[in-house]
Amino acid sequence: MPTVAPERLETIAAKLLEAAGAPAAEAAIVARHSIGANLAGHDSHGIIQIPSYIKRIEVGHIVPGAPIEIERESGTTTVVDGAWGFGYVVSEYAMKLTIEKAAKNGIAATTVRRQGHIGRVADYPIMAAEAGMIAMMTADSGRSPKHVAPFGAREARLGTNPICFAMPSNLDGPFHLDMATSAAAAGKLQLAKARGTSIPEGWVLDAEGRVTTDPNAFGNGGVLMPLGGGEGYKGYGLSAMVEIFSGILPGLGFGIEPSGRHNDGCFIMAVQVEAFRPLEEFKAEITEFAAYLKSAAPAEGFDEVFYPGEIEHLKTARNRESGITIEDKTWETLADLARKDGLAGELGFE
Repeated sequence: MPTVAPERLETIAAKLLEAAGAPAAEAAIVARHSIGANLAGHDSHGIIQIPSYIKRIEVGHIVPGAPIEIERESGTTTVVDGAWGFGYVVSEYAMKLTIEKAAKNGIAATTVRRQGHIGRVADYPIMAAEAGMIAMMTADSGRSPKHVAPFGAREARLGTNPICFAMPSNLDGPFHLDMATSAAAAGKLQLAKARGTSIPEGWVLDAEGRVTTDPNAFGNGGVLMPLGGGEGYKGYGLSAMVEIFSGILPGLGFGIEPSGRHNDGCFIMAVQVEAFRPLEEFKAEITEFAAYLKSAAPAEGFDEVFYPGEIEHLKTARNRESGITIEDKTWETLADLARKDGLAGELGFE
């Protein structure tokens, strides 16, 4: 498997998207977020997704350059229609707008519908944390195909429905939680298939409703399980709440639309810390809280305790230095796309 500098991967992603019809500015945003996911160790949301975005452009499921529309708004709320644009572009716009309103009014919330895949959810709440705000974001896939079974079922009814929180602090890396409410993100199964590896027990049920470690079962009638294993009713309940915030509240509804079009619905909220207490005091206390958590003695099998988000920060620093390892199948797919677009020489695939 090749190890590639992140800057080169960003260039590859952006150029391939431009060749597929994306404006250069939008291609750069998608590439930055995608390779940022690779840097943080979330390869399932990284450059492996670029070929799928290109296919969605080709069939009209993503519309490059789509005009973002504000359907309804107040001083603290916004309803955004992404017009089927890139989710990265639409959600970044929506978060910036939410931050602006929260800065003026103390708190703001936004719903988003009709947009493509938004990638790693943490990217957007971290924007608010960097602006001195607490942020929350939930996402689901609207009425596109479902992958997750309710607790006790073997048929899919829900998306992976992630939820994220981010806090301002004085830490080197952002203090945040970004998690799927399923046992694993669907992209992690895609990654396991590409790498030919097994998956942990508790991720997937096969078509007969049996626990399996074969990632291919997911594409052959199997389903993802909700977060929590034997306590999966907790992940199931949390997922249902995310579905309401991100699907029903934005007007996407629930269930499956026959077109199969991926439609990330989102709920975004930003809270200005200064509305409650001095920001610098809060940031200092979050930093002290992280140190308090890290001071706990490690359990057997662990060398260190990390604060939420610290592992991604450390991986990002390490991968910027050493490069990002790409599975052969993904690299070959990117090379084929480059050759098809006449970019193989420019992108170093020859």
